[in-house]
Amino acid sequence: MLDFEEEIKKFQPSMEVEEAERAIWDRDLTDMTDILKEMVARRNEEGRR
Repeated sequence: MLDFEEEIKKFQPSMEVEEAERAIWDRDLTDMTDILKEMVARRNEEGRR
């Protein structure tokens, strides 16, 4: 059976939308745009040689 008082002690509220957005945007993740930019830059460098 659940111990309600024990569960309340473990409870952690979820992030608010703004906090979640900030946490997501603060991460520096590589996405497809970054990969494509790198590929184009490399291709342009190879074309100049």
